[in-house]
Amino acid sequence: MRHNGNKSQGQHAADMSLLNRLWPWRQQANAAPIAVDPPCFVIGDVHGRMDLLDKLLDRAPEGAALICVGDYVDRGDHSADVLRFLQGRPDITCLMGNHEAMMLKFLDEPTGKASRWLRHGGLQTLASFGVTGGVETSDDATLQRLADELRAAMGPELIAWVADLPCQFLCGNVLVTHAGADPALAPDEQDDKVLIWGHPDFAKRRRDDGLWVLHGHTIVNMPEAKDGRIAIDTGAYATGRLTAAHLTAAGCTFVQVDHTDA
Repeated sequence: MRHNGNKSQGQHAADMSLLNRLWPWRQQANAAPIAVDPPCFVIGDVHGRMDLLDKLLDRAPEGAALICVGDYVDRGDHSADVLRFLQGRPDITCLMGNHEAMMLKFLDEPTGKASRWLRHGGLQTLASFGVTGGVETSDDATLQRLADELRAAMGPELIAWVADLPCQFLCGNVLVTHAGADPALAPDEQDDKVLIWGHPDFAKRRRDDGLWVLHGHTIVNMPEAKDGRIAIDTGAYATGRLTAAHLTAAGCTFVQVDHTDA
């Protein structure tokens, strides 16, 4: 199709919007191209969907470094299976997510503000470990019992494994975190809380150092690589779709499985 030089700016913008919808998987332009060596296969928020994690790992390219961005627990029904599986896979680099942080806080201080974990999927995690009898409004004595029973069910080795999860992984010029990063700071200057919970400027301000930030945490309808940010949380627990980003010297492509895949 020949370009019409008389098109208005509004029509041109509309055409570009249509193109973006027709090709939702393409990598958007950025000041610096993605450059990684070796290739990396980065998996989004699992949230207890062991079935989807199994399927996605089956599609991981041979030789690629395997990374998970965090949020293995809560909301889905098989958080215990996911944690135990990942603990037994030292070949997978697992990062800390805010749901793991909330779970650890609940174990240490089950009463007070830590009990908000139950409102954000913690009840499903407790059930996956065989811990029952709690509700979001449980009294302090019940909350302490739930924490004690979860601690016993998880065991010290699994709890220590979760507590020691790193908050970032650098793959070439791609910084992998759970929730994003402060766009004004280098990777080694980032606050762990920001990497786990996010930063108010992350989605507003593009980095000027050529670094891409690959993250989960914020659910998107479709994965996207744009303006130095790569978003891969497609809400597995609710949508039945789990997404990974495959990073190579050629850029970023996305691999996705859903509950209907054989």
